[in-house]
Amino acid sequence: MTASTDPIDWTEQLPLQLSWHWENHVRPGLDGLTDEEYFWEPVDGCWSVRPRAEARTEVVGGAGDLVAEFAYPEPVPAPVTTIAWRLAHLRVGVFGQRNTSHFGRDPIDYATAVYAGDAATALAELDEEYARWIKGVGELGLEGLARPVGPAEGPWAEHPYAELILHINREAIHHGAEILLLRDLYRHR
Repeated sequence: MTASTDPIDWTEQLPLQLSWHWENHVRPGLDGLTDEEYFWEPVDGCWSVRPRAEARTEVVGGAGDLVAEFAYPEPVPAPVTTIAWRLAHLRVGVFGQRNTSHFGRDPIDYATAVYAGDAATALAELDEEYARWIKGVGELGLEGLARPVGPAEGPWAEHPYAELILHINREAIHHGAEILLLRDLYRHR
């Protein structure tokens, strides 16, 4: 194989790393997700999204009737989380907060989010956040990829957008694979 002399198009490759995996593996693997799977707890002590009055942790996030369970600091080992919790994490903490900080989304965080009470709504909300993220990343251009992300990213403020994109790609691929594994376990329980 001969090495290409063409420069790498990072404006294409960085979003493609996530979009290929997401659109060919993760998102098709979520088709048909039922509400029973969405809330399924494979082991005792799972963190989930549940009615506020039924929350099992002292720290919860959510502005609606449903809350996501958390703890600070996170216990070691961290509890297993349900598909509902993981979809909420992807929607709010991975894509939503970054879309707010960098791509014009209305503010959202774990405390102010309204969490979905069913799988179809959760997937629709996640699809919206993913689409906004991919669109925003795709519009950065080479200069944008090199630009510092700014104060929204705290101690990483001086790091370039390319690093943030790689981090979000890792997070989304990692959590997407976990969710698909939970679906496999649910089907074979």
